[in-house]
Amino acid sequence: MSGRFLFPADFVWGAATSAYQIEGSPLADGAGPSIWQRFAHTPGMMANGDHGDVACDHYRRYRDDVKLMQALGLTSYRFSINWSRVLPEGTGRINPAGLDFYSRLVDTLLEHGIAPNATLFHWDLPAALDDRGGWLNRDSAHWFAEYAEIMFKALDDRVPMWSTLNEPWVVTDGGYLHGTVAPGHRNTYEAPIAAHNLMRASGAAIQAYRAVGRQQIGVVFNIEPKYPASDRNEDVAAAARAHAYMNQQFADPALLGSYPPQLRECFGDAWPAFPASDFGLTRQKVDFVGVNYYTRAVVRHDPVQHPLRASPVRQPNRTYTETGWEVYEQGLVDTLTWFKDRYGDLPLYVTENGAAFYDPPVVEGDLLEDPLRVDYFRRHLKAVHAAMRAGVNVKGYYAWSLLDNLEWSLGFAKRFGLYHVDFATQKRTPKASARFYADVIASDGACLAP
Repeated sequence: MSGRFLFPADFVWGAATSAYQIEGSPLADGAGPSIWQRFAHTPGMMANGDHGDVACDHYRRYRDDVKLMQALGLTSYRFSINWSRVLPEGTGRINPAGLDFYSRLVDTLLEHGIAPNATLFHWDLPAALDDRGGWLNRDSAHWFAEYAEIMFKALDDRVPMWSTLNEPWVVTDGGYLHGTVAPGHRNTYEAPIAAHNLMRASGAAIQAYRAVGRQQIGVVFNIEPKYPASDRNEDVAAAARAHAYMNQQFADPALLGSYPPQLRECFGDAWPAFPASDFGLTRQKVDFVGVNYYTRAVVRHDPVQHPLRASPVRQPNRTYTETGWEVYEQGLVDTLTWFKDRYGDLPLYVTENGAAFYDPPVVEGDLLEDPLRVDYFRRHLKAVHAAMRAGVNVKGYYAWSLLDNLEWSLGFAKRFGLYHVDFATQKRTPKASARFYADVIASDGACLAP
């Protein structure tokens, strides 16, 4: 078999999930409510009235789910911690039962030869802290560092990789600007403040880790490359604004200690004057960066669209997923090489990559065929390899997602999983994409060769 796509023997092969999307039992055993618990139970906010009260029932079925990971051959599992399961009020009192759940999960992973990769914040802020202003409150950086230190002291002896934040862009764009995700605000003036405080919080957590941690810590950004719809100056400028807003707004303060100038152009008088001293906090040394990649955007100038004055243009004769995202694997190569060119030779992990295609709610038999998802993974794994051949220091890849789950406000209808979940019975059924990914792992990528 050709070795054209062989990955290094120490390449990390993983899959990823997040707490609210799979755990269920969000208020069990003394946990406090999160903003997603509140948002999901607000009428009209979730597709089909779906919510995460049961989700994949991972809180009770985690041992069986770890066996599914082992069957794939995963060497790492990326999960997130529900902050309010550990600290019901967000600060102060620790809930021992919540801490114990994550300790048991970590131990079970290690028993099965799978390295835990823990994300501290994947969007589920404790509701008690939202009542105190949430990410609009500058004290949020200190709240987050307190929570992070508790987790480090409890689990760092067994967790080799930590991430502070997952996709802060979604938190601010959806949660504070457009109102499509929790906490559901729509306010142009709030969005940059929340974004800035998220990056201050990430920096504060990394500082806390340097004091007590002994392994690796990083941060995870969703990067969506922006391409101008034409070579007209207006479209080129629109793509630059969109790129600064989605990609550089978070990576720049974390890795360069500054913001790109296009953000002031985007937000106008809603762009605050941040204290210069804040950037000493946002810019902390990281051991790695996680890059979540799903699609690209081709954009054109659009004076009506606020605040970017840019809108996406659907491409003809291209495959689009159930979430309306174009399948464009070259964008992953471009993203990884751009990241190296702008921020230096940091160790990078593709921490999420996957696609939602239609799968039936109920599966007959012991395998679900999903050829479009198999093709998506094949194309994007080859793209990772191409970026590595071009000199990018990619250390690992995490498929999104291990399980079909609650796709946030889109509900349960959008399925990304390697394993199909019948949400009525909680039956897990492997998809052909799971079998394909297991073959990739077992062959170190050699099976990707044509």
